[in-house]
Amino acid sequence: MTTDVQPRSRGRVDAYFGISRQGSTVKREIMAGTVTFLAMSYVLAVNPAVLGDHGPLGARGIPTQAVFTATAVAAVVGTLVMGLWARYPVALAPGMGLNAFFAYSVVLGMGIR
Repeated sequence: MTTDVQPRSRGRVDAYFGISRQGSTVKREIMAGTVTFLAMSYVLAVNPAVLGDHGPLGARGIPTQAVFTATAVAAVVGTLVMGLWARYPVALAPGMGLNAFFAYSVVLGMGIR
């Protein structure tokens, strides 16, 4: 006795990103995206603390709210471009190493404003 089993049709998300073609599932990709978001969210707290005017730079710093907003917008735009246009599962955010170098070495160490 044979049964005619129809293969499950791929959803729009799977078809657009080619998730099953790459050997993954939508659920696995959602879990990976959540973990990536949680791992990257520290940048929203650390970046204003380093570059903001309430941090070590004091009056030389950028307004904290502006740093927070710019960090969030840069991460959202970069990640959306990589995800929707390039169809590449990479999240982008401002680099903390370069920000720390700029704040501590250039501004505080060399006195360049």
